[in-house]
Amino acid sequence: MIIRECHEDDLSLLEHHIPSGRIRVHEVRFHRQQQGLSTFLTAWIDDIPVGHGEIRWRGCAAAEVHERYPDCPELNGLAVWPPDRQSQGIGTTIIQAAEAIAAQRGNHYIGLGVDDHNPRAAALYLRLGYEETGCLYLDRYHYIDDHGIRHEVADPCRFLIKPLRTRMISSS
Repeated sequence: MIIRECHEDDLSLLEHHIPSGRIRVHEVRFHRQQQGLSTFLTAWIDDIPVGHGEIRWRGCAAAEVHERYPDCPELNGLAVWPPDRQSQGIGTTIIQAAEAIAAQRGNHYIGLGVDDHNPRAAALYLRLGYEETGCLYLDRYHYIDDHGIRHEVADPCRFLIKPLRTRMISSS
C-alpha cells in the first residue's frame, strides 16, 4: 500500500473508485491542497485508490472546536473504500501518515472528529492514542441527491486530539 498526497491526475480514478457524487468532494479537497490549506492524502493498492484523508491545517471548521483548539490541525474525511477493504489497516496507515506529516511540520497535536453514531471509528481512534476532549459539536455538510436536491446534514460529533512527537532539527 502507498499513501501519498493527491495529484491532479488522481481525481478521475478517485471519482471512479470512490464516487463522491454531484458535489465532487475529491476535487474540493484537491483544490484546498493546491491553496496550501490542506494535505489530501490518498491510499493506493495496485494503482487503485482505496482510501483518503485530508489534513486541514487551519483546524476544524466548527466554531466550538476552533475556539478551543485554534492551532490544532484536523484529520478530516477519513474513508476506506469499498467497505470490504475496512479492517485491513488502511485507515490506520492513513492516520499514521497524517500524524507524521503534522509532526514534521512542527505541530504538537492533531485532532479529528468522530460521529456519535460511529462507535467502530471511535474505538479505532482511541486505540491509536487519541484522547477525548469533551468538545461536542455538529458536523455540518450537505449533499446533492440523484434528483439534484440539496440536503443539509448536521451530525453530532465529538473532537479527539492526539499529542505528537515533533522531531527536533539539529543545527550542527
